[in-house]
Amino acid sequence: MELAHSLLLNEEACNQLGEVQKAEFIFDWLRYLEKLLLATSRSDVREKQKTLVEQLLSLLNSSPGPPTRNLLAKNLGILYSIGDTFSVYETIDKCNDLIRSKDDSPSYLPTKLAAVVCLGSLYKKLGRILGNTFTDTVGNILKAVKSAESQGRYEIMLSLQNILSGLGASATPCHRDIYKAARSCLTDRSMAVRCAAAKCLLELQKEAIFMWSTDLDSVATLCFKSFEGSNYDVRISVSKLLGTVLAKAIISKHPGSAVSRQSIRRVSLEEVLELLGTGFLRGTSGFLRASGDVLKGTSSVNRDVRVGVTQAYVVFVSTLGGSWLEKNFAAFLSHILSLVSQSHPKATQMQGDAICGRRCISFILRATIGSLLGEKAQIAAAKDICQAIWKLKKVVDAVMSDSNLETRLGSTDVAASPHMLVCALQELGNLIHSLGTTAAPLLQDSSTGILDSVISVILHPSISVRLAAAWCLHCIAVALPSYLTPLLERCLERLTVLKSSPEAVTGFSFAVAALLGAVKHCPLGIPHGKGKIVMALAEDLLCSASQNSRLSAQRTQAGWLLIAALMTLGSSVISHHLARVLLLWKCVFPVSPKDLETEKSRGDSFTWQVTLEGRAGALCAIKSFVSHCGDLLTEEVIQRLLPPLPCAVDLLTQLSSILKTYGSPLKTPSVVYRQRLYELLILLPPETYEENLCTILKELAADLTAPDIQVAASTFLLPPLCHQDDLLILSPLLQETDHKFIEEQLLLGSGIACGSLEYDPYTIYEKGVEGDSVPKPLPPTLSVISSAVKLFGVVCAHVGEAQRLLILEQLLDSIKHTKGPRQQVVQLHVVSSLSSFLKYVAGCKGNLGPEEMRRPALALVMGALESPNPLLRCAAAEAWARLAQVGNDGAFTTALAQVSFDKLKSARDVVTRTGHSLALGSLHRYLGGISSQHLNSCVGILYTLSQDSTSPDVQTWALHSLSLVIDSAGPHYYTHVEPTLSLIIMLLLNVPPTHAEVHQSLGRCLNALITTLGPELQGNNTSFSTLRTSCLLGCAVMQDNPDCLVQAQAISCLQQLHMFAPRHVNLSSLVSCLCVHLCSPYLLLRRAVLACLRQLVQREAAEVSEHAVMLAQDSSREELISDANIREVGLEGALLTLLDKETDQRLCHDIKETLNHMLTSMAVDKLSFWLKLCKDVLAASADFTTVTCVDTMQEEEEGDKGDDASVLTTRSDDKFHPFTNPRWATRVFAAECVCRIINQCENAHSAHFDIALAQEMKKRDSRNDFLVLHLADLIRMAFMAATDHSDHLRLSGLETLLVVIRRFAAIPEPEFPGHVILEQYQANVGAALRPAFTSETPPDVTAKACQVCSAWIASGVVSDLNDLRRVHQLLVSSLTKVQAGKEALSYLYNESASTMEILAVLKAWAEVYIIAVERHKNHKQPLKTTTCSEESVINGSYSSDELLDLVHTDLGTLSRLWLAALQDFALLTLPPEFASQLPVEGGAFYTAETSDNAKLHYYNSWALILHATALWLTSTGFVADADEGAANLSRPVTPTSMCQGSSSGATVKSPEDVYTDRFHLILGISVEFLCSLHSDATMESITACLHALQALLDVPWPRSKIGSDQDLGIELLNVLHRVILTRESSCIQLASLEVVRQIIYAAQEHVKEKRRSAEVDDGAAEKETLPEFGEGKDTGGLVPGKSLVFATLELCVCILVRQLPELNPKLTGSPGIKATKPQVLSEDGSRLVSAALGILSELPAVCSPEGSISVLPTILYLTIGVLRETAVRLPGGQLSSTVAASLQALKGILSSPMARAEKSHTAWTDLLRSALSTILDCWDPVDGTQQQLDDISLLTAVTVFILSTSPEVTTIPCLQNRCIEKFKATLEIKEPIVQIKTYQLLLSIFQYPNPVVSYPYIYSLVSSIVDKLQEINMRKPEDTTELQIFQEGIKVLEALVAVAEEQHRSQLVTCLLPILISFLLDENALGSATSILRNLHDFALQNLMQIGPQYSSVFKSVMASSPALKARLEAAIKGNQESVKVKIPTTSKRTKNPGKNSSIQLKTNFL
Repeated sequence: MELAHSLLLNEEACNQLGEVQKAEFIFDWLRYLEKLLLATSRSDVREKQKTLVEQLLSLLNSSPGPPTRNLLAKNLGILYSIGDTFSVYETIDKCNDLIRSKDDSPSYLPTKLAAVVCLGSLYKKLGRILGNTFTDTVGNILKAVKSAESQGRYEIMLSLQNILSGLGASATPCHRDIYKAARSCLTDRSMAVRCAAAKCLLELQKEAIFMWSTDLDSVATLCFKSFEGSNYDVRISVSKLLGTVLAKAIISKHPGSAVSRQSIRRVSLEEVLELLGTGFLRGTSGFLRASGDVLKGTSSVNRDVRVGVTQAYVVFVSTLGGSWLEKNFAAFLSHILSLVSQSHPKATQMQGDAICGRRCISFILRATIGSLLGEKAQIAAAKDICQAIWKLKKVVDAVMSDSNLETRLGSTDVAASPHMLVCALQELGNLIHSLGTTAAPLLQDSSTGILDSVISVILHPSISVRLAAAWCLHCIAVALPSYLTPLLERCLERLTVLKSSPEAVTGFSFAVAALLGAVKHCPLGIPHGKGKIVMALAEDLLCSASQNSRLSAQRTQAGWLLIAALMTLGSSVISHHLARVLLLWKCVFPVSPKDLETEKSRGDSFTWQVTLEGRAGALCAIKSFVSHCGDLLTEEVIQRLLPPLPCAVDLLTQLSSILKTYGSPLKTPSVVYRQRLYELLILLPPETYEENLCTILKELAADLTAPDIQVAASTFLLPPLCHQDDLLILSPLLQETDHKFIEEQLLLGSGIACGSLEYDPYTIYEKGVEGDSVPKPLPPTLSVISSAVKLFGVVCAHVGEAQRLLILEQLLDSIKHTKGPRQQVVQLHVVSSLSSFLKYVAGCKGNLGPEEMRRPALALVMGALESPNPLLRCAAAEAWARLAQVGNDGAFTTALAQVSFDKLKSARDVVTRTGHSLALGSLHRYLGGISSQHLNSCVGILYTLSQDSTSPDVQTWALHSLSLVIDSAGPHYYTHVEPTLSLIIMLLLNVPPTHAEVHQSLGRCLNALITTLGPELQGNNTSFSTLRTSCLLGCAVMQDNPDCLVQAQAISCLQQLHMFAPRHVNLSSLVSCLCVHLCSPYLLLRRAVLACLRQLVQREAAEVSEHAVMLAQDSSREELISDANIREVGLEGALLTLLDKETDQRLCHDIKETLNHMLTSMAVDKLSFWLKLCKDVLAASADFTTVTCVDTMQEEEEGDKGDDASVLTTRSDDKFHPFTNPRWATRVFAAECVCRIINQCENAHSAHFDIALAQEMKKRDSRNDFLVLHLADLIRMAFMAATDHSDHLRLSGLETLLVVIRRFAAIPEPEFPGHVILEQYQANVGAALRPAFTSETPPDVTAKACQVCSAWIASGVVSDLNDLRRVHQLLVSSLTKVQAGKEALSYLYNESASTMEILAVLKAWAEVYIIAVERHKNHKQPLKTTTCSEESVINGSYSSDELLDLVHTDLGTLSRLWLAALQDFALLTLPPEFASQLPVEGGAFYTAETSDNAKLHYYNSWALILHATALWLTSTGFVADADEGAANLSRPVTPTSMCQGSSSGATVKSPEDVYTDRFHLILGISVEFLCSLHSDATMESITACLHALQALLDVPWPRSKIGSDQDLGIELLNVLHRVILTRESSCIQLASLEVVRQIIYAAQEHVKEKRRSAEVDDGAAEKETLPEFGEGKDTGGLVPGKSLVFATLELCVCILVRQLPELNPKLTGSPGIKATKPQVLSEDGSRLVSAALGILSELPAVCSPEGSISVLPTILYLTIGVLRETAVRLPGGQLSSTVAASLQALKGILSSPMARAEKSHTAWTDLLRSALSTILDCWDPVDGTQQQLDDISLLTAVTVFILSTSPEVTTIPCLQNRCIEKFKATLEIKEPIVQIKTYQLLLSIFQYPNPVVSYPYIYSLVSSIVDKLQEINMRKPEDTTELQIFQEGIKVLEALVAVAEEQHRSQLVTCLLPILISFLLDENALGSATSILRNLHDFALQNLMQIGPQYSSVFKSVMASSPALKARLEAAIKGNQESVKVKIPTTSKRTKNPGKNSSIQLKTNFL
């Protein structure tokens, strides 16, 4: 293929290739040429132009395929537009000659078509340059139209479109001729030609004025004709044409020339609408003038036309735009509604037609109001609709009240106007639903009276109007949950009052049912008591039904409807009413078959009607119960449900005889009854009705083959039974489109009405299937069939095999015995049931049964496989494969495949070939690759079929089947890949574009192939690169296909390729293709685009974004006329705009995902861009009338505000505002994006949250951008969102505010030290929060606001208490509301909503209190006063106690409420078996009925409340005034409330009991939570819980509780052990260890207390007799599970071993010490280890002496182990924190009193000696390698032993000698730092008071120390470290002098003095000495001054014996005095000691 990449065609290479490769080669060259020409210079092109033109024209003659001819034409156009144009006329002539040619053979056709296409391209590119040649060309082409076949006509129309677009106005002479030709093509047989003609006319109308003036009527008529028998594509194209022309007629400014003025008439809006209306109502039969007589005979209008016109309405309004619609809405609305009014009886006389008409009207209104208008305009539109409803209602009222007008005229009026009302009500509902809570002002506006108007219509005589009004109320309630309860109350009240009006009973029962259905969409729910009211009312209606025959049917229906709707509230409500419902259910059916017989003989037609209505209702209620309250379906309940079932089934069998008796009035009720019973049985497990299975099966068989079914509605029965993918090859109507809502009616066929609410009022409370639209149940006659089909599958699978066989044979016969259309219907039903059965069996992994079963099943499926109905064939192919699947027998499968092979080989008809080819594909799909031989034959047959160009259908089905085979064969298909790929490419290059469905199947095959090849596509060897090139080529062909679905296939193929071989997909061309289709009118294409984008941005978001922007700026690309404004706002902005317009759920989800991926990878780099996007979206519709933004930058703001407001009023300055009126959902998404951006910045550069750094980096490089610089915008956005009308947006805004506060609270303000940057925004924060605390705010918003309040107060941003009070006041106001208790809170929502609000308030207060206490604590710690005040300024926190004082005023109330909340939580978390013990009326803040919902809110807030309560109890020290505990609360108290004496005069608890209760409450909750941590337990809860325990154990009283109850302590330790094991977080582990430490402390206190009291009690008694206290008693045994110490050891070992696995001998594999390098732990690890060691060292104190002996070895092993593993040499001789901790622990252990206690003394001594020995062993090499431990650490440990233990431990010679050796060795080490530390340690040993210990060291080491010092003395110290060593050595010697005995002292002093004196300098030397020598001099002098007086006699004798020394000393003293004199005025820094002078004088005298 590389050879194809040249400017000229490489003919040599081309001619050597085979046919298919040659076509590929040429196509590839043309693709390359197109890019190359645009990039080559003009001169180079001119050079080779002649050759190129020849090559291209020769290709033109070689019959190129459709894609090739298009590229060829394109290249010719580009070539001439770049190069010279003088040969272009020749080329045009050549093309014209080719078209004129008389050769009609099929082989010549491609050349002719190519010539047509070339002409189009040339004129399009060169346009007016071609002068007057166009008249001949157009004439020639138009002549050709007459004789052309469909492909020719198609290409000619497109070519003419191109010619027109190139020539513009200069083509006027030909306009009329083209118009005539296009007219005939617009009603062509071929749909593709119609589409092409529509495109041609669309181009023509741009210049041809007559089309939208004089010929407007005929254009409209023509379009209506074109709609007849059209398909979806034609309707899209033609409606676009019609809508555009009509819009043009209204808005065009006519040119002023005289000629044109005569021929133009102005067209008014009324005329245009009337024109469209005529098409809608009368279709194509005659027109405005001559229509009257023709109309009288015709039937209802053709549905195709009606749907087409509907789409044209939408195009018409969309073209005129939103602002036009706003201005003309009233007129438009009245016209649209009039289309279904009584003035057109024809259009609405049949119910089916009326319903379809209504659907169209709803669609027009939804598509225009819903997508063109912003929220404000929508509110205005809603008011207009409301006016329309009032007007229509007045008409009805007039007719109803005027009793004389009982004439026929009046009644038809009333009967026919309902359709207008239904449309108006449905649109009003949809409108308010989409507005959500932003519609609040609309409903508060009393002048409009929306609610009154809707409720008043509920009494309308027509049932469909009553249902529509009820549905409208449902929508209002879902949109505005605060209206739900009031509306429900109002309707219930009307229902009760107007019980005697039939309309009122049905109307208001519908309304109540619809409102109950809305509850599940409203998270805040309704008060629990409403369920009781509804239930009582329903019972009342059912019981009073029989009292008045006029009302009995209505009351029965209403009663059951209410019960059925009530079930949707779920089990928590229903459980209270279940018994009554079951009783009613039992009573509605007769008890025994006998009673049923008597019933039959008794009733009349009317009673049977009522009875069936009632029973159907009961069945529906039970069905609703089963589907909504599944968890109540216990065995017991099922047993109570069953008894009436047999009777219900019996009645089913009797229905036909009852019908015969009473005739047609019972027809509908009996069908409904059947349907209800079937639906219920489908839901129940088949075991429950086992004994009735056979009866039911017979009834089902009769139903399915019943003689009275006339219509074959395959389109609603079969799609669920076909495979989703197979439906793609059928009618495009089955696919998802934007027009599905109206297109559905075409699917069902003419005789069938589409679904509508009045067919089944019971669906009004069900959750809509497609999002939010009205439920659309099908008529009962149809839905009973689909239920029967479903149930048949279940029942047939459960009956005996004989029975099953019988039924199948019976069904087979019934098909044979019917004829004609009826046979088709029966066959459809039977095959559907069989498919349903097979699907069910396959789903249960069952099997078919014995062999005989296969015959009838096969016969049934086989018949259907050859049915003319394509859908039935599709379902049959699926059943065929399922049959093989459940047959589960290889031979049978092979036989099935063979049948298909044989059929395909012999059959020639399309039906058989399509059916069996799909059957093969399905077989492969369900059974994988059957066998390789089969695969070969299967592929062979499908290849042949797919090349059958005579029948596109066969090609489509065969290729689709091939794609299934490729998919299922997987790697087995490798051998066939190449031939298949070349087949696909060949077909792609040759199949005409008019057969789009073939191309779609080819696309699926290519996709399957790419998937099969997978990552192999990256391969570089030739075979794979050829395959890859072919795949890319195939994608390119499909991308150029005009059909949108083929383009979608191309995109998904490229997406696959990009996944497997990303380097080989050209990203820029792919992205440009995606951007072009971003706003395609085809839903499936948009979905494909977004699915692909979503994948691309996961890998390379930045590149995708850049390509999109470059493409948008490169405006030469004419395709990019998409609505997406990429140039202004980038791809991201375009996607946001799309998100705002899009309604398809899946697509919206993909857009959000794509944006999220882009945000994640790019937001940090393009920060300003993203924030501006979000801000534009949020600000575009901020309602400035309600929002007053407070800001520090007020003046600027004013300016901004003006701009923003003007954007809302004028639409002209769109440039500044890329987003016009985004919907609330889009704004919510933007607010969420802001939070995401902040999170992304967290992981990026630290400057994002450091303003000083950010400003500095911004100065350095202005491109740098940091989040903190945008803080004002963040606050502004959060503020705008938090104060919006939409509650969802308010929640998002508050969340954003919360994130901003948490992230930015600590950032200081560099310009004002001591302040933080958020401080300047406090007014905004206050203003954003205030609205959330008004009375009408929903509880969820208030709860969120409380969270923000507490975060704001806790953040410490505001330092001034007065400023803080604003926000604090909001919390106080909430608290007063809470104090009123659960009774006083809002009645609008469920009780659990008020629980949520109360708990949110309490949690917020808890958070504030916790922070206040923490600050107070931090300030109480004794700090140096100066730094304290500085810090408090820096932290921006107020003086510590102010916040605490602020909380203190309410603390009394709060503590009571907190305790009550905790107690509620404790009750709610009890296991279910204690349910009976719970208080009947609930807790303090929840009611018993709503406890399930309330639990969740308690789970969210208990932890902080627990922490706060523990802190409060600690602050009272558990010894507060006792009466506080016993006082009654000021709020209603539940009997279970603790610590309150109840008013009934019960015993008042003593304070001790009160405290014990509280203590156990907190402990209990904590332990319960910590011991069963769920994976979803938040870190916040765990830490809060641990902190609460810490706080609790901070005071003595609770500690004494824990200390005295050992089991409690052990349990707590075990729980904490578990927490440490399951949670990795170090902060949680540290907090746990802190609690452990406190428990051990408590135990120690307890043991001490017992010992003390024992001693006091025994007084004089002997010590011996004292009992042992502490663990281990007398035996020393510690029992696991019973021992506190053992539990603690376990826990500490767990911590230590996790940080230092080497400590565990099991892990290291040997008990001995392994040579491992010591390691430094992380900071967290060190902390944990240190804490654990601290706890270990405390353990002996908890034990008895014997116990301590048991634990000591473990403790020592671990402590020394840590020392050994972490003794790392650190610079500067520091000890690592873990070593320090282990030394500290050692010291604690060694100095334990147990070491001295008599009973344990000897054992301890032995153990401690071993320990010391172990430490000494650390120096020894292990396995011959020297360990690199830190000598200082080990020596320090040895020193600790020497100093802290009793002398007998360390003085035994063997140990002592080793210790001395170590010191000696260390002194020899050259490292100065080691020497310094060694001297320091020796100093401490030498000073040890007990000579037994210290003397041996002194004897052994002094001489070497003196030697060292003398050595230094000789060479004088050179640096500070040597100076330090010397000083430390001298200190050691001085210490020696002090401890030495008299007789030795003189010797020591004699050694010391010469050394000291040698360092003295005289005054001359002092001036010139280095600082080190000077320091030495000072040091020596000072020491001499001290030694002299102390040992004067020795001193004197030395001085006397050595005059030199004396002289030196005197000189030095003199010199010093001089220098002192000099320096006195300047007070030298070195004279630290002011008393030095006097001391020197003394000494001088003393000498």
